[in-house]
Amino acid sequence: MTTKILKPARLDYHDQNFIQQLEYLLAWENVSDAKVYDTVKEIITAVRRRGDWALLNYTRRFDRVSASSMNELIISKQQLHNALESISDEQRHALETAAARIRTYHERQVQESWSFKERNGTRLGQKVQPMDRVGLYVPGGQATYPSSVLMNAIPARVAGVEEIIMVVPTPDGVINDMVLAAAALAGVHKVFTIGGAQAIAALAYGTVTVPRVDKIVGPGNSYVATAKREVFGQVGIDMIAGPSEILVVCDGLTDPDWIAMDLFSQAEHDEDAQAILVSDNLEFLHEVDYCMNHLVQGLERSEIIKASINNRGALIHVPNLKAACDVVNRIAPEHLELSVANPEALLPDIRHAGAIFMGRHTAEALGDYCAGPNHVLPTSGTSRFSSPLGVYDFQKRSSLIHFSDKGASEMGKVASVLARGESLTAHARSAEFRIKK
Repeated sequence: MTTKILKPARLDYHDQNFIQQLEYLLAWENVSDAKVYDTVKEIITAVRRRGDWALLNYTRRFDRVSASSMNELIISKQQLHNALESISDEQRHALETAAARIRTYHERQVQESWSFKERNGTRLGQKVQPMDRVGLYVPGGQATYPSSVLMNAIPARVAGVEEIIMVVPTPDGVINDMVLAAAALAGVHKVFTIGGAQAIAALAYGTVTVPRVDKIVGPGNSYVATAKREVFGQVGIDMIAGPSEILVVCDGLTDPDWIAMDLFSQAEHDEDAQAILVSDNLEFLHEVDYCMNHLVQGLERSEIIKASINNRGALIHVPNLKAACDVVNRIAPEHLELSVANPEALLPDIRHAGAIFMGRHTAEALGDYCAGPNHVLPTSGTSRFSSPLGVYDFQKRSSLIHFSDKGASEMGKVASVLARGESLTAHARSAEFRIKK
């Protein structure tokens, strides 16, 4: 008999306290504590005042890498190329396949400029153009994410961004070749081996060596997330991401081992990650519970999975799949698996989800690496109003307004009335000057 070491919460849709129990389960405070906030403020101030010197100091202090100049913290294009050549053929093929699929998918997202002409000759429209320069933060240290390089850099390249600046910390000077190879494949222009809040500050405000960017994207720890929040407004950011999430809806006919491992695929990210299974088959929930306890013991990150499942995981019983969709919409998950016979039938009832994985064979893990759609997704219920990262995040839009003399005369009368109604006389008279007598 397998010892029960995983004890996810058990919830029932018909329980009179179900909503309160669910809200308690979902609660996660996405706000930095005072110590993190104060440290980040100090770092940002130092980088703004002392630039490269502060970056060298913090890199020595936090990453244990001593450099006498910023030139020592730059990865050359030749080094990126060498990394691509040094990885195994299997690794290179995997990166190239994923990159091609990501590029193909995102090419369909490109927005074009447009305009139309009114009868009086007035032309209105929108000019769509890429940002000039963006910054990509890539975590370093214990975990390395070449997939994040591809997911963040390729949409920017497809959008037409002229320059992509990547920052990646290298604690103790350890550089990951897969990350550099991904940067080479994705078309990253410059790479600096700096990290933390200091890297975010450098990208936001610029230093003598690190150029200032228009937008910062990419995941990071609490210090990075706090720094992104602090510099927002000075630059754009993609989002403030919370812990990874997966919600699986299953009709009880998928292999329970598959479902257990799908839940683990997000639980292994960190102890705050959340994995939830919803099913109308109570016996199936028991089966998955058993499989989870059996399978977790052979995994490298089993301790993290245990903490995640025991603290924030859940098995939820619902009366039917309609109720399952109601649960989905209340949670608004980052990743949603519809592991049912007819996933298309559920789509009309799904309103909130970052990415939807349809069918029994569509593991969420495929989306993390090589499906094509972006794996940078809204978390913590923000899919109610937010969307996956895409080409549109690297494009900006300008309104085009070109009035004919006749159009200016006609609309001048309208603007005059509205402006005088707001007691803005100069506005009114500016429009009235164009009115034909």
